Amino acid sequence: MTGQEKIDELISTLGAIKNRVTDNGYHTVGAVGYAALGGVVVDDAFDDGLITQQELDNYLAAKDLVLTHDYETATTAQQLFTQEYQAAMNDLDEAIDVLADASAEILTATGIMEVAATADTSPEQTALQGMIETDEYSIDQAEVDAYNQAVAQVENYAQQAGAFMAAANNTELTASIDSYATQNNFVIGNYTSITYTQSVDEFVIVWDNDGFGSGWQGYLEDDMVDADDIYAAGEYVEQYGTMP
Repeated sequence: MTGQEKIDELISTLGAIKNRVTDNGYHTVGAVGYAALGGVVVDDAFDDGLITQQELDNYLAAKDLVLTHDYETATTAQQLFTQEYQAAMNDLDEAIDVLADASAEILTATGIMEVAATADTSPEQTALQGMIETDEYSIDQAEVDAYNQAVAQVENYAQQAGAFMAAANNTELTASIDSYATQNNFVIGNYTSITYTQSVDEFVIVWDNDGFGSGWQGYLEDDMVDADDIYAAGEYVEQYGTMP
């Protein structure tokens, strides 16, 4: 059985048990209702709500199959790219948190613009000077560097995550990699490194332990989005709460 088939079997066995519990819920509600009216529930009326030993055994066997399967080692290129996508998204989430903190510091300092715009008297201008002297309302080189670095990290991880997701959905690309692994008789998930370079639209995957490595170029040309695309998408999400 494949890993997915084992998961499907687990779902099936859980479904059988869930049906028993659901049926018993109806029986319980109905029995309570009849009891209040003087209805006498016959023996074994609740049998359909009992979980059988076979159902439990089937579940335990399916559970064991899933627990003992190696899901971490990808056996197809689609699985490989999906795993890399998930890892990149985790990194992206962390990078966004860092960017949020860095952005907050810069935006706090830019908040002094409103004070500056109305500082047209000597006392107000003097007060403005005092605010500018504080760390909270000033911007230094370290803060700018931290912000710019955070922006670059978000761009990098978003690019990588998008590329891996696009690759996982590109059947032509995954079929080519699967064929390469089959012809050379090695497991795709045993790769030692994978890189994607957007400027040349190329994936390079290396299997050092098996002595193989190759590049796949030009598969994601139709999936590229530029600054205008992502800005427009950001505005749309802010307004409607979903991607256009």
